[in-house]
Amino acid sequence: MADAAGRLTALAEEMLGAPLPVRVRAWDGSEAGPPAATGDGTAGVPTLVLRRRRALQRILFRPGELGLARAWVAGDLDIEGDLYEALDRLAGLLWERGPRPAPTRLPGALRDPRLRSAARELLALARPSLPPRPPAEEARPRRGPLHTLRRDKAAISHHYDVGNDFYELVLGPSMVYSCAYWEAPGASPGDNGPTLEEAQRAKLDLVCRKLDLRPGRRLLDVGCGWGSMVLHAAREYGVHAVGITLSEEQAAYARKRVADAGLTDRVEIRVQDYRQVPDRPFDAISSIGMAEHVGSAQYARYAADLHRLLRPGGRLLNHQIARRPEPDEEAYRVDRFIDRYVFPDGELAPLGRTVSQLEDAGFEVRDVEALREHYALTLRSWVANLEAHWTRAVRATSPGRARVWRLYMAACALSFERNRIGVNQVLAVRTPDSGAPGLPLRAREWRGR
Repeated sequence: MADAAGRLTALAEEMLGAPLPVRVRAWDGSEAGPPAATGDGTAGVPTLVLRRRRALQRILFRPGELGLARAWVAGDLDIEGDLYEALDRLAGLLWERGPRPAPTRLPGALRDPRLRSAARELLALARPSLPPRPPAEEARPRRGPLHTLRRDKAAISHHYDVGNDFYELVLGPSMVYSCAYWEAPGASPGDNGPTLEEAQRAKLDLVCRKLDLRPGRRLLDVGCGWGSMVLHAAREYGVHAVGITLSEEQAAYARKRVADAGLTDRVEIRVQDYRQVPDRPFDAISSIGMAEHVGSAQYARYAADLHRLLRPGGRLLNHQIARRPEPDEEAYRVDRFIDRYVFPDGELAPLGRTVSQLEDAGFEVRDVEALREHYALTLRSWVANLEAHWTRAVRATSPGRARVWRLYMAACALSFERNRIGVNQVLAVRTPDSGAPGLPLRAREWRGR
């Protein structure tokens, strides 16, 4: 097959009704499109590489996000050049949904009677036979109701039980898998600003101050990960802390960190669902990057359970990613790449809905802080870590899993930068029935300590 790239580019542009914003290289070595960026700094665009004909087969058998994801994870599809720029250029053509209609997308074009000739030629290029097997890293959709105890544990295991060594390479020494807090104005990683570890410590400290943690108080950390929050709270604020997670690997890692720090008398790590915590009350609850797993069907119960576990006057810090509201909320669906490869059954909600549901459960919401730009910086730091340790990361998990995380984190960084998603810390209080103050009169007293 000669000049597959030229034929693909012409067909794609005919179907999309717009020029391709990247260069294309096909499995036969042919190239087409705008000039590519070069290593010597010459201006150009990233190159979309179809390493094998199977990449095109995957896209045709499963048009849209899932086919593209399978081709990427399997290594059939790749990008040379700046990954962020490539994703930014391609988003408007293939993935981005917004108030304005996107250009004609490839799957829809294949069904358009006006483009049947182009579609037939595309099929001839792909030479499809049987559908390629999905990559091993793909989570298979399960039947039955969402967010049962058993199903949630399996979903958490898919994402977090992929090797603690892998997460050490990506997250760095802090082992915090949530948005960091970059305190210095205008600071950015690698630009004489705080390091990722310093920014994660600043986030943990901010949460502790918002929760008004003090010696002897009792903290519950829901979705404790590798134990960083409970360790910081016990070591720096003298609390007694319980951390819960559904990941066996996280729990084992966190318990070792607690033992190494000599804090087993003040920190307990449990493999436990938030719906099964028997002991109460707690003086404070932190939920950092966990509520995205709860799901809309269970969120009212999540809020009610946390309210029940708090003592009157106790505080909740809910740190959660939020999506922008949809014009038609009933039409919202989870991104298929995220659902199959990253967070099975995960769901994002608009900030307003989260605040309303916390209030419905009896909480008094006292403060909301948006950290959208902070998460973009955090994600770029994680991608840089992954790329710097790529060979070790692949050995620690699998080539496909490493590719999943690289694409996922880079795409999310752009989504935060472009205000497609955000992240917020919501501070809420279980206000006593007497109506006594839930917080001191001076607003945001945790600032400047």
